[in-house]
Amino acid sequence: MLRTLSFICLAFGATAASAQDFPVTVEHAFGETIIEERPERVASVGWANHEVPLALGIVPVGFARASWGDDDGDGLLPWVIEKLDELDAEVPTLFDEGDGIDFEAVASTQPDVILAAYSGLSQSEYETLSRIAPVIAYPEAAWTTTWREMIRQNAAGLGMAEEGDAMVAEIEERIATAREEYPELAGKTGMFVTHLDPRDLSTIGFYAAADQRVQFLTDIGMATPQAVREASEAGKYSGRVSAERIDLFEDVDVVVTYGDQARLDELAKNPLIARFPAVARGSVVLLANDPMGTAANPTPLSIDYVLDDYLARLSAAATRGE
Repeated sequence: MLRTLSFICLAFGATAASAQDFPVTVEHAFGETIIEERPERVASVGWANHEVPLALGIVPVGFARASWGDDDGDGLLPWVIEKLDELDAEVPTLFDEGDGIDFEAVASTQPDVILAAYSGLSQSEYETLSRIAPVIAYPEAAWTTTWREMIRQNAAGLGMAEEGDAMVAEIEERIATAREEYPELAGKTGMFVTHLDPRDLSTIGFYAAADQRVQFLTDIGMATPQAVREASEAGKYSGRVSAERIDLFEDVDVVVTYGDQARLDELAKNPLIARFPAVARGSVVLLANDPMGTAANPTPLSIDYVLDDYLARLSAAATRGE
């Protein structure tokens, strides 16, 4: 069940935001964007950027259709539906980003600002979007924006920096409270494997220390394995090592990955994977293509929706075999 946090309030957002002076300047990886006056029509591209204005009581005119975790095919995740219902809002235009950004669809919504703090924008995509409206891009590198940075960066583009800070503080408090229920996770090492494909086990791919999936494990009290830290290149959200070096992951307590039990059972028969202690003892959290499957990639509205279930799964995996 989605709890209603105090920052998710239209009246609060509208009243507090009115004190913000314009223009505002937001710095990002491509330079800086100046928002001359309060944006009324807000669009977003990339993953979950629309959740920031929604959490602040602003209904975007358009945002990216959910491509992962949407188990009913309507392009919306359940916490977004609940928030739209709470705001008594119709479903905005949904951009299909299956083949990249649909610039024409974005332009058709006539936005005053485009939020993209968590995205993979290229320089050319940023420039094209900027011809439509001012763009709030990621602070440093593609797909390495943390949920905190996503909130603060996008909120700044709305002229609601203080509200963004308040949102971050309240989510942090919620996470801290949940952590207290699972003290066994403290200090356990967690590794997020990008995929374990039985058809290709020549390398092991994983999300790097800069990726927010890994940072979220840190948020809930877990540690990053040494091999993941060492193999994480600056500015990269993923890494890869030869499967022959799987012994590097002996200190991994819990593996999180996408897939099902049948695939995991098949993988466990492989002699190389059998040398992966966490997999051998079943200390694996499997995430499917459903709303819960988005748990590892936290967003402003999803954290509260999935946090308890995610922590319970991690706890079960961390204590398996003890």
